[in-house]
Amino acid sequence: MNAELPPVAPDVVAAAVEGLTSRLRKKLDAAIEGYAALPVTVEGSVRRVRCGEDAEVVLEPGPSGAVTEAGQAVCTCLLAPRCLHRAAVLGACPVADAESLTASGSSDSDDSGDGSAAEPDPGGAPAATGAVPDAPSEPAGDAPVAPTAAQVTAARGLWSAAAAVLGAGVPAAGAVPQAELLRAAHTARLAGLHRSEAAALRVVRGLRGARARHDGHRLAGLVADLSELLLTTGLLAGEEPDPALLGTARRAYRPGGSLRVLGVCREPVVSATGYGGVVTHVVDDEGRWYSVADVKPGGVARARGAGTTTVMIGSGGLDHARLARGGLLISGATVSPEGRLGAGKGVRATAVAGQPWASGPLGALFARPLAETVAERLGGGPGLDPERAEHRVREPVGCDLVVVGTADGQVIAREIRAGRPDEEGVPVRLTPANGHPDLAHTANLRQLAARPGLRIRVIGRLEPDRAATLRPLAVAPLPDTDATLRLPVAWEGHADLGYDRLEGSHFPPPGTLPAAGAVVEPPSDPLAEAPLWRLRRMVEVAVSGGRRAAAEPARDGDRGGAGAALRRGGFRTAADLAGALAAEADRRSRDVFGRTGEADPDAYARAWLAAAVHLAGAERSLVRATWGPREADPVG
Repeated sequence: MNAELPPVAPDVVAAAVEGLTSRLRKKLDAAIEGYAALPVTVEGSVRRVRCGEDAEVVLEPGPSGAVTEAGQAVCTCLLAPRCLHRAAVLGACPVADAESLTASGSSDSDDSGDGSAAEPDPGGAPAATGAVPDAPSEPAGDAPVAPTAAQVTAARGLWSAAAAVLGAGVPAAGAVPQAELLRAAHTARLAGLHRSEAAALRVVRGLRGARARHDGHRLAGLVADLSELLLTTGLLAGEEPDPALLGTARRAYRPGGSLRVLGVCREPVVSATGYGGVVTHVVDDEGRWYSVADVKPGGVARARGAGTTTVMIGSGGLDHARLARGGLLISGATVSPEGRLGAGKGVRATAVAGQPWASGPLGALFARPLAETVAERLGGGPGLDPERAEHRVREPVGCDLVVVGTADGQVIAREIRAGRPDEEGVPVRLTPANGHPDLAHTANLRQLAARPGLRIRVIGRLEPDRAATLRPLAVAPLPDTDATLRLPVAWEGHADLGYDRLEGSHFPPPGTLPAAGAVVEPPSDPLAEAPLWRLRRMVEVAVSGGRRAAAEPARDGDRGGAGAALRRGGFRTAADLAGALAAEADRRSRDVFGRTGEADPDAYARAWLAAAVHLAGAERSLVRATWGPREADPVG
């Protein structure tokens, strides 16, 4: 995808594809691939793409930076506007976010002014969750209100479009099926189904990434988005009276009033699309998380330098290194739904002194056992809004650990809890928050792993898809012990593992650390040991290869042994769902003459959805169980 092309509203793309003849639609996928590689001429906000000798497509984005109207995309050829050039260029553009479309006509404090580029979630940049609650789509009442007839109709249309994409699979889900999904998403937005619309847009982006073989594409992410889309639209089509299924119309930033925030740590951000920068995590007096981001094009080089750039909030006398160890008193704050603090024209901020990690709201971060925190973060049923669930999971956590050593290349530590022996602490795997060799995460983790018995206070992020795994962002000395870090005074009590580099002088002298117990092998991983990977393979193959690929186990009589292996492992429901998915994928109706008829896409989508939802719940339960308290080994 050409980075110079502006984002385009879903309905504009859908209308352009719908206007093509059937002959031109067959050529659309190849045209999009070719036009995406063409040079783009930039003239201010105007973008020009030369598609041939007599054809040039001109894009004139609106104030939001996105093409939101059909008249903002014109072609000079004789067939315009129902021409292949215009539809292909629009298909090569990224899909505009719902938030940018909502904010396109506003002129209030939505502009954060924080200096961050409009790159959506760069490289999985963490988003804190101290945001101001979004306004509900429906007025609050005494009892849940069933969706309206228009919303039910829109949900059914979106279900049908998603089921068609699932049946086709990634190879056949080209521009035309994507346009049908975008049209249905636009209808859902008009009906107030904001959660379903957001899921549909994520599915389209995932399909494009899979078909283009982008480096940052994850098949598991596409599976999760498609499952979320089918689940919400299926429930809405059944007139389920749950307001959470409707979602909210979100805007970029909302007023947050007056805030006092204290710096916790800073984290370098590097995305696969060439963006780089820093995110500084802060908390308010109530312990709610916020973040201050500075992410722009530049990659890892900018991420390394951004750690000391000036914070755009306030008078400009504070950089991110000082903010991570100090604080801000903000008036007129603006806050995004993900908890990012903006720096609009009306925002005023004054630097205040920070607090150590051992007292105040920062000390409270380490008061709860890990098992309680993980149960709260990883809890929730399948109907939970995935965006809110992801923000909650990515919120940093605090814990006290004792380093045990390494096993099979993994750094192993145990949680320290008052009144319990170290041997009974939860075993935790530590992995770098970012493995890029130009950042300090990996080198610092090696330093910690080389000193078994070291006791540290850690701020990190849970890894929701791996057994008891934490990605440390910062470390500090553990109070009331000598077997801990000895950091320089200039670091003011903690080390940011992405920027500060730990050295030998920062640790106790060799031979002074207490024994932590030998590590022969890493802790057990029930997720890796369980045969659930067989069901996951079936669910993912159905998306990557389509219905025909999902039917293979039924045709060979389960000679691969997936069902038997799942039953032997105690996963009987998973085995039944796997068999039902394969059988439904291979099901074909026949008329009175014995001719094969059309397959039922809805029944197949329901079978796949049941397997995907059960798989996600089972995997999350296994991960959550690994964070539970470890019982002491029996004596004798």
